[in-house]
Amino acid sequence: MTTNSLPSILGNQHTVKPNYPEPSLQALQESLYNFLIQLVNIYPPEEALKEFKQLFIHCLESGNFSAVPVIQKMVMFDNEEEFHYTLKRSCYILINNWAAKRKHKYIHELISLFTQLPVNKLLIYSCPELITYQVWLENFVHSQDYQELKKFNYTNTNKSQTHWSDRYANYLLVAQSVDPDKPQEQQEAASKLSRQMKDKYKFELAMYIARSQSTASSPTRYHNPSIFGDEVLRLIKMIVVKKGKFSYENIAHIFLKQTENQTLKQFKKSIHKYLFFSVGNQAIAEIISQILTEKLSLWKVEKDEVCLSKDLLLRVCNRLIDFLTTENRQEPSELFTLLLSHGHPLTLVVILLKIICICKSTRSHLESRIADLINFYKDKSEDECKWLIQFIEFYNITFAIYAENVEYNLLKMGEDEASGNSHTNLDTYRVFSQVKADANIPD
Repeated sequence: MTTNSLPSILGNQHTVKPNYPEPSLQALQESLYNFLIQLVNIYPPEEALKEFKQLFIHCLESGNFSAVPVIQKMVMFDNEEEFHYTLKRSCYILINNWAAKRKHKYIHELISLFTQLPVNKLLIYSCPELITYQVWLENFVHSQDYQELKKFNYTNTNKSQTHWSDRYANYLLVAQSVDPDKPQEQQEAASKLSRQMKDKYKFELAMYIARSQSTASSPTRYHNPSIFGDEVLRLIKMIVVKKGKFSYENIAHIFLKQTENQTLKQFKKSIHKYLFFSVGNQAIAEIISQILTEKLSLWKVEKDEVCLSKDLLLRVCNRLIDFLTTENRQEPSELFTLLLSHGHPLTLVVILLKIICICKSTRSHLESRIADLINFYKDKSEDECKWLIQFIEFYNITFAIYAENVEYNLLKMGEDEASGNSHTNLDTYRVFSQVKADANIPD
């Protein structure tokens, strides 16, 4: 198979009859996408990768642009931004297919193609269009688009991590998956890989907890996906102890029943009470509550008398998340900075969990805001943003516990209840985690 197998609209320009109109850029793009879809569905990965390289890169080695007329014609449109979009979408067509088949090796090889671009010094004498094309490819490698592409170099060993933000790549992927400006293939690929990474984290955490409490096995044999070491066990006990009759899910269910006929103005008052009910540190809770109430009261006042609907509930929850994380998607919000700088990451996580419990659809919005925060701090060292990292770690653990496919329970060990407060002594309990039968267990 060769690139000449593309639809006839992409054929050599010298074969097109003079009275035929030249294809538009959009027509060229669609024909290219259709070719790649057929290519990746019919041919094995190694052959598809070879054809991709032949199409986009080999011309730089050979100096023969006429061998890839579709690319040559795109360059003639003189639109570098549109070419970058085309190249990006072409990559994600292959990535989506290979990710579904767990052919991760070829995803890595595809991304690596752009780090080994050939340099042909003879181009300057032979083909100005090829020089332009080479510059476009080099610019692509230094673009945000390529940085996003590199997120798909994910492996289960995570040995490729070189920066603290690499541990939290799944949030950056969530942000890609809900960005309407990204190609559909990129959104789908990002969503799938983010889910895979979350499932892996939940599974590893469950296995670590199960084995670390067993005298029959060494905890060093099992990977702890958090940065807290053995302290993660006590943290999980603190979170799991809230499950049961007065769990966050049950309280959220009661709250939604009580507020289902309220106006937006009434709901603004009710949700403030709901969010700060039983928050551990009452002093900080009062400060945060006051600021949040003032911000929310000024939001959408023109809809204050409108009855709450599912759509309006989603918008309220999204806005609350903005107030608590980043309001402009560029820098931390006042409330985020206040809570974390005073050492209350778990308090913030619990408030966010309560929001998700009443509107699960807003979770992707929350994780996109976390991605914004990671991007804001990514140029700082790990020591400079320890409090952000601690917040994300608390978030990971809390939401792993409240995941749908892993069940955590506490069981009191022993019969000695001489102490009056023995029911709150977490050392007397063991955590049991169980991956449900229908869960997607990662490789």
